[in-house]
Amino acid sequence: MEKTSDDIASLARTPAGEACLVGRVAAGDRRAFETLYRAYFPRLTRFLQRMTRSAPLIEEIVNDTLLAVWRKAATFDGSSKVSTWVFAIAYRRACKALQALDEPVEALADEREGLESDRPEWQFDQGRLAHAVDAALATLPLAQRIAFQLTFYHDMTYPEIADIMECPVNTIKTRMFHTRKRLAVLLDGQLENRP
Repeated sequence: MEKTSDDIASLARTPAGEACLVGRVAAGDRRAFETLYRAYFPRLTRFLQRMTRSAPLIEEIVNDTLLAVWRKAATFDGSSKVSTWVFAIAYRRACKALQALDEPVEALADEREGLESDRPEWQFDQGRLAHAVDAALATLPLAQRIAFQLTFYHDMTYPEIADIMECPVNTIKTRMFHTRKRLAVLLDGQLENRP
């Protein structure tokens, strides 16, 4: 019995389902690939936005990453989660792209416009804090910024991040230690008087 579109889409909701999708992609199943594409395109875009801060570069890297998923699905061995594998591909491609550009990374524009909240004060405070965090993150070395982003914005564990960044887990712990310490200094006073 052939799976419906809803059945295939539901596979993208669990790590085991995603592994099943990659297996189907390896067998040339375009619907499975489309499901993975739809699941990962927004996640990778958010990840790369903070890493590269270049819209054309983000689109190029996301498409390259997902093309690599299509071509190399048969090499996925299941030793990590699909998300770790996909983010590792994106991370490596983004590092190469940034090295090729050899340009300073610009601070992220305020993306918090349009937040829907009933309270304008809350919206203002959230926007101000988000801008302060983005500005503080922009001052960190790229490796620390990526470790922070994968931890807090993508809920990844330190071993998963170590796999993505191809370094020991202790290196990630050290990066996070220094990131927290630096952010505490940079954001000192920003979190006061918050409800």
